[in-house]
Amino acid sequence: MTILLVGVNHKTAPVEIRERLAFNDEACANGLRWLVDGDIVREGLIVSTCNRVEILGATANDQLEFGAGRITQFLDASGHLPPGFLEAHLYRHTDEEAVRHLFRVASSLDSMVVGEPQILGQVRHAYALGVETGTVGRVLNRLVHHTFRVAKRVRSETGIASSAVSISYMAVELGKKIFDSLKGCTVMLIGAGEMAELSARHLVNAGAGRVVIANRTEATARHIAAEFGATTVPLDELDQHLAEADVVICSTGAPDYVVTAERTRKALERRRNRPTCFIDISVPRNIDPSVSKIPNVFLFDIDDLESVISSNIREREREAERAELIVQSEVMQFQQKLRLMDLGPSIGALRQNMQDVARTELARQRKRLGPLTEEQEAAIESLLMSTVNKISHPILNQMRRFYETSEPEAVELPKDPFGLEE
Repeated sequence: MTILLVGVNHKTAPVEIRERLAFNDEACANGLRWLVDGDIVREGLIVSTCNRVEILGATANDQLEFGAGRITQFLDASGHLPPGFLEAHLYRHTDEEAVRHLFRVASSLDSMVVGEPQILGQVRHAYALGVETGTVGRVLNRLVHHTFRVAKRVRSETGIASSAVSISYMAVELGKKIFDSLKGCTVMLIGAGEMAELSARHLVNAGAGRVVIANRTEATARHIAAEFGATTVPLDELDQHLAEADVVICSTGAPDYVVTAERTRKALERRRNRPTCFIDISVPRNIDPSVSKIPNVFLFDIDDLESVISSNIREREREAERAELIVQSEVMQFQQKLRLMDLGPSIGALRQNMQDVARTELARQRKRLGPLTEEQEAAIESLLMSTVNKISHPILNQMRRFYETSEPEAVELPKDPFGLEE
């Protein structure tokens, strides 16, 4: 069997093409039922995310080109694109390169943000859909489970995901550093745009005790608050609630300062000078820079965050180099497993061939043994099969070791040394 991977991602195709190829669960299941025909494409699954659409398949060795053509045709049809339109955007990997690519994808080494955790869950979901649809067989089953193992190794043995590399996540991480933990803390979000929504998600994950959203349009604030269990306050009542906040994350589109030095001093008085952390991720800035001069106030703007993020990205890149070594090692191990899977039928056929020879020889010599009871007949056959198995065992073990340690080109030579194909 040949492993084949065909797809597009954020590096090879713009979003207007990727969005036309995106599969929901129902389309994925229906597409797999059509694509996996049991002849040209024997097994298959589809990984569909905002940044990639990839089809992983298994074909017979002599059906590789037909399989690649069938998958390409399927993608063109799924995106309602003219035949051949995707050719310039597609990449194609086979066998070892396909395995390496899948390992790198699941380990988030091929992601737009290296180290992001979502992709492994998306690969798991794609596998579950393939299993449910009945298009995942022994080859892809073995490959995907090995992929999960590789991703786990990369996560546990490198620091690839240990440093924040998004503005909203970094803002929450800074708040955690000031207060050690956000549990029991009140966090206020000023603004209810996309950045505020991402921040709310990270805050909930970080265990923030209470999240308050202040926004000019209260209906928008309520929409985000409903999803994350937050409370809302009108922006014109900011003075009444600012003193409640231990951490303030500001991300509005206002052209002027929303949080002034005077407003901050009054809030700090009501807090009895307990520390407050202000994080301004707005452009233009919405928190007066002079706020940083007030005692017990910590202020970070977007440049502060981006400098830390740049350092974290460099750290992730260093960790990614270590992760690549893990991937390469695991690719070699999986290739050995795959060769042993290919060897399995040959070993079974060889053992059966030896047993058939023994039975044939017993039948030929049977008259010399004279009359035997059924128990004696069974005992003789059992003794014969046991002898054959003991003789064949070291031979079969030697074949396995040869396949494990030899290069792929070398293992083709002794594949049928006993005329099993005949």
